[in-house]
Amino acid sequence: MAKKVAILILSLTMLLCGAYAQKQVKLVIAGRDGDYGNAMQVAVDAYMAKNPSVTFELLKLSGDDVYQKTVIDAKSGTGTYDLILIDDPKAMQYQQAGWLEDLDAMYKKSGKSVDSDFISTTIDLCRFPNGSKGKLYSLPFVGNVSLFAYRTDLFAKYGLAAPKTWNDVLLAAKKIAENEPSVSGVSFRGVKGNPILTAFLPIFWSFGADFMDASEKPNVNSPEAVKALKFFLELAKYAPKSVPMNNTAQIRDGLLAGTVGIAPEVWPAWLGSLDDPNQSKVAGKVKVTKHPADVKKSSPMIGIWHIAIPAASKNKQAAFDFLSFVTSKETQKLMVLKAGLPPSRMSVFEDKEILAKYPWYPAILEALQDGVARPRTLYWAEIENTMGGLVQEALIGSKTAEQALGEANAKIAEIINQ
Repeated sequence: MAKKVAILILSLTMLLCGAYAQKQVKLVIAGRDGDYGNAMQVAVDAYMAKNPSVTFELLKLSGDDVYQKTVIDAKSGTGTYDLILIDDPKAMQYQQAGWLEDLDAMYKKSGKSVDSDFISTTIDLCRFPNGSKGKLYSLPFVGNVSLFAYRTDLFAKYGLAAPKTWNDVLLAAKKIAENEPSVSGVSFRGVKGNPILTAFLPIFWSFGADFMDASEKPNVNSPEAVKALKFFLELAKYAPKSVPMNNTAQIRDGLLAGTVGIAPEVWPAWLGSLDDPNQSKVAGKVKVTKHPADVKKSSPMIGIWHIAIPAASKNKQAAFDFLSFVTSKETQKLMVLKAGLPPSRMSVFEDKEILAKYPWYPAILEALQDGVARPRTLYWAEIENTMGGLVQEALIGSKTAEQALGEANAKIAEIINQ
């Protein structure tokens, strides 16, 4: 009898200890601020409603802060965070350094597998080496990609067809600028560094240019690249004089105010107000689509954010369960409806409820499927700042296209060979 009582007490103790341990699970997420933080909060709240024994500390950080804090923690192996967000151009640094948990192994251990619903261009970036055969280190938290927008009412007014090529865009911008005194034919971000380069890249790639040649040497001053930049400068003639100082707010506000005819670079997060007559003077008159083509197909820039489990996390199994939850079809749909976060799953883009609320979502899906990722290099930040600065110098007229890209090519060679 005493033995049975002892066994019963031991069993109860183990159950209570297990329950106590469950109650102590706290996941710390190094996340983003703004729309991404709002979406992650939606997911966290939904998860806690189903799993009350798990608590969260959700940090809503700037892009720079989330990078700096997670890199410092990864290098030290402290294990402060259980899940982290990573901007795509920086993902290779984490993947290559071994700072992230092997998700292939975790899927295998759980008896699960990654389903085919993730858009291939997004999930392939989560592997290292990138592509379908690389090892999986993260999942795509958001299906972010650059888009193209234009005023359908002005195109109809001047008998302009939907632009299929970049030359169509130039002709339309010229026509609008010459005939609409209060409307800029085109407007894009022109601030040096990331803003102007991001605006330029869909043209750069579509004209057949790339950052490296077949031998992995810098090639940003190729004939194709020079032609692309000359076109970009020609297009800028129909932009407002303030374009070298334009950033996100100026493009978004111009679209809403109806003072922009064509915006060659818009992002999903900017679009929520476009069809709201309380916020937009051109509600129902702006078409959002993927970019036009040229020598190559439409080449939108992919800007996904990854979600990953640091190798130093002390709560990997609980983190993996939340990772599976936050990237599921159901949760992605919830984040779209409640926070406007563009998903990375095909099925969510095709959901009827989503399409009723966001009619431009098919354009995001097409752009993601054609999307081009920035070069996989540890030096991208330096390359971006360097080339983006020189492209702006060409924009303001202090350098020719040939001079700007020739100097960029030489400096990029120095950067990658340092």
